[in-house]
Amino acid sequence: MGFVNKLRAEFVDIVEWVDDNRNTLVWRFPRYQNEIKNGARLVVRPGQMAVFVDQGRLADVFQPGTYELATKNLPVMTTLRSWPFGFNSPFKAEIYFVATRQITELKWGTPHPVLLRDPSIGPLRVRAFGTYALSARKPEALLKELVGTDGSFEADEIDVLLRSIIASEFARIVASTEISIVDLSARYVTLSEELRRAVLARIDEEYGLDLPQLVIVSVSVPEEVEKAVDAHSSMGVLGDLDRYKQYQLGASIPTAAANPAGGLAGAGVGLGMGMAIAGAASVPQKAPLPLIPPTPEATDSPVWYVASGGQTFGPYTVAQLRESIGSGQLNAESWVWTAGMVAWTPMGRVARLSMFLGPPPAPPHAA
Repeated sequence: MGFVNKLRAEFVDIVEWVDDNRNTLVWRFPRYQNEIKNGARLVVRPGQMAVFVDQGRLADVFQPGTYELATKNLPVMTTLRSWPFGFNSPFKAEIYFVATRQITELKWGTPHPVLLRDPSIGPLRVRAFGTYALSARKPEALLKELVGTDGSFEADEIDVLLRSIIASEFARIVASTEISIVDLSARYVTLSEELRRAVLARIDEEYGLDLPQLVIVSVSVPEEVEKAVDAHSSMGVLGDLDRYKQYQLGASIPTAAANPAGGLAGAGVGLGMGMAIAGAASVPQKAPLPLIPPTPEATDSPVWYVASGGQTFGPYTVAQLRESIGSGQLNAESWVWTAGMVAWTPMGRVARLSMFLGPPPAPPHAA
């Protein structure tokens, strides 16, 4: 019985591909002189197809399943070999297994910057990178155009070609789509699908490949352009900078008043250290404004605060303010505030301080 089984084993083969490499697209079944025994069993697992090639001609294609290789399962081969009544002896053929499952985590990128026309900034050079997945759709085209006589064909062997096609189509799409670089990230999903369809149209018919997924992960601009975009966005968010500045100064008053030892004076530094206040926070006036008389509540108050560049400095005495006016660090347009005042006011409009801004008048002539 053992001898019979041994003889039977010599005439029955199992043809299969146990795929242990997630990067292989096509694998040729190794056969000594390509001989396939009559009645051999063909096992095609999910995510595979098996293609028989007879003397350079594509013959039968098998979907996932288990088959006994006989005349009824090899109709094209039977026609090519003239087996109208079946065959009883081994035959020669090449068997290629093609992976129809997705090969994932493949990466793409633009080797050189491409031109994007931003409607608000103008032409920009951007780079992009992402990932894609690949699978075989038409094994006949894949074998004919790419594999040839290779015993094994890896996805890496077509990686350069695919990355070039993706980069080319990405450049075409962004050049024809006038979209702001600020809004580009919000359209990654839409652009990814448009790019996937464009690339698929080029590789489907010609190479028999499918592109189930293509994702744009990031689009970047040069560092100097990125800084300009950030500045432009900040300007748009702030809107009216004068109103924002007044709000920021006003919001700092309670903090400064609650910390009389704070600011530059609390650090033991005079008013002049670290300040270039003269005109820094001034608001241009079309015409001179009338002086604001001092309020009774603050007439004798020695505590004053000075605003410059969105920051509050103080507290200072009148003597310190007068000294800074004399040294040129403060002028009529410098913003000041003290308890009892409704809002920050240029120094030239505060009667009790404006007297220090100019030289005294000439003495009267004797009669």
